[in-house]
Amino acid sequence: MRRIIAVWALLCAAASPAAEFEPYSGQPGKDVIWVPTPYVLVEKMLDMARVTREDYVIDLGSGDGRNVIGAAKRGAQALGVEYNADMVELSRRIAAKEGVADRAKFVHGDMFEADISRATVLALFLLPDNMRKLKQKFLGLRPGARIVTNGYEIDGWEADEVGKAQGDCVSWCTAYLYIVPANVAGTWQLPEGDLRLEQNFRSLSGTLSTGGRTIPIADARLSGERISFTAGMARYEGRVSGNAMKGTVSGRSAGRWRAARRS
Repeated sequence: MRRIIAVWALLCAAASPAAEFEPYSGQPGKDVIWVPTPYVLVEKMLDMARVTREDYVIDLGSGDGRNVIGAAKRGAQALGVEYNADMVELSRRIAAKEGVADRAKFVHGDMFEADISRATVLALFLLPDNMRKLKQKFLGLRPGARIVTNGYEIDGWEADEVGKAQGDCVSWCTAYLYIVPANVAGTWQLPEGDLRLEQNFRSLSGTLSTGGRTIPIADARLSGERISFTAGMARYEGRVSGNAMKGTVSGRSAGRWRAARRS
């Protein structure tokens, strides 16, 4: 009789569906523990990044997929990269339930190995050390791409915007927006002389050598492809396109300017 009961119990267990995976706040992971971003901050982050249907949004360490699903609801194509396979399946189920499975995709993978080159927006909740390791990848994004982070700043970078979620948010309520700048470090040839620029993310310093004088630049600004700086009495404003810059100059003289990268 005991044998029959034991066999029957095994058959019943085999026939019973496995309980669905449910994550919990503080759940350990490969590189971070999982803490869910409050939904009000998800929306704030997407607002700050100005996500539209024209965007391709990526979340590294996407957890239960809420950043990706939120972006997909705005019409964007979005991708979550998550190391926990159970989280990936959970995210896919939620995306299907929310009706955005065609735009919200999830893959099982390592965030440090992920290809993010197509991203126009990164929506992230990562530790400072994680983002420090990813900084070179971030800088490889196209100029004008937006990176929005929950809670933590990117070490050594000045945020373009800081936002706080209102309403139902008691923790993890601050987001930081960074706009990836063009790479302008080096020497540029202008008709009037050489422009030498040093760059730390969007902070610029340098000199303009012209007419036998070396003039320090001032009030330099860089946002995406847009650049501006003052040299002496002239204010330069323009856009960067790879190894070329062009725009308008005002002040002592007015007109247009262009520059080509020499090194």
